[in-house]
Amino acid sequence: MATQSRLGSILSHFNPAKSGVAAITQQNPDDIVITLAVRTPLTKGKRGGFKDTDLDFIIYSLLKEVNKRSNLDPNLVEDICLGNVSNGKAAYIVRAAMLAAGYPNTAGASSVNRFCSSGLKAVQDIANQITEGSIDIGIAIGAESMSEGGDRLEKPFHEEILKTQEAADCMQPMIQTSENVGNDFNISRKTQDEYAVESFRRAEVAQKAGAFDDEIVAITTKIKDKDGNWQEVTLTKDEGPRYGTTFEALSKIRPAMPQFGNKTSGGNASQVTDGAAAILLMKRSKAIELGQPILAKFVGATVAGVPPRIMGIGPSVAIPKLLSKFNITKDDVDLFEINEAFASMAVYCLNTLGLDHSKVNVRGGAM
Repeated sequence: MATQSRLGSILSHFNPAKSGVAAITQQNPDDIVITLAVRTPLTKGKRGGFKDTDLDFIIYSLLKEVNKRSNLDPNLVEDICLGNVSNGKAAYIVRAAMLAAGYPNTAGASSVNRFCSSGLKAVQDIANQITEGSIDIGIAIGAESMSEGGDRLEKPFHEEILKTQEAADCMQPMIQTSENVGNDFNISRKTQDEYAVESFRRAEVAQKAGAFDDEIVAITTKIKDKDGNWQEVTLTKDEGPRYGTTFEALSKIRPAMPQFGNKTSGGNASQVTDGAAAILLMKRSKAIELGQPILAKFVGATVAGVPPRIMGIGPSVAIPKLLSKFNITKDDVDLFEINEAFASMAVYCLNTLGLDHSKVNVRGGAM
């Protein structure tokens, strides 16, 4: 992205009147483009369709479909990066899965972890490698099996680290950080439930309209029923949407962890989830050469930190930072996708950024 930024700066001297939008929507041979985007169904952790399926099989199944749908010689893929939080052996897993899925041992494999944005980090990693000329074609994946494990620390940090309060705050459970946001910024339970109802409504409308069908890869796996018997199932749809969700129903749900507050519930927070997504990236010139369809252009990415105790408000800082790098405003953007781990944080980001809710998470979100 640094190379793109420098190039954009140079071009602006020759054509200073050109807007940021015009610059980033130009089609250039060196553009990084996405030629395929697929995912598995997103199922409920510990009780959904993937509850008895290991992460390696989920990734393997997805990569097999990437190989099939891309109509691309797998020997042309030079690196695959997996974004994953919960598994310390993620690099081993993606390496084995890619080989079993038909990709060559000449391609590399790696894993990255940036918590909720681990998949985005994988995209950034592959895109940067292509920009720098390290590789020509790569695959970025985001995958989790929260049925297999979470991201909680097994033991406290060293006592010297805990002497720094912000460092100690890194140990707070995510629900506690959600309650911190609700309490610090006066985001009521009512407001959070209202946001959640709309998220469920949008997801229901989108799912019923088949909006996700083309991107979802059907996965056949096995699940153990309540009697301990194994059954083969084919998963085709997300399990998160709750049809007919009402404000009255959500308002009756008890707080998830009342020791931290009374605003965050199972109704206005995202489910724990099992699933995976993958995209295929290359330069525009390479896509044209290989006859690959161009779905989108990767323009750039950035990172920004916030206090750990209110970690979920990150988009409110990262989005303006990214927009400024490309000389565009929020009004230039047609659609936003913002993390919906908790309604408290989504509401804060919408309010702080001054975004039109009709342009944000239009097909529902993680809730």
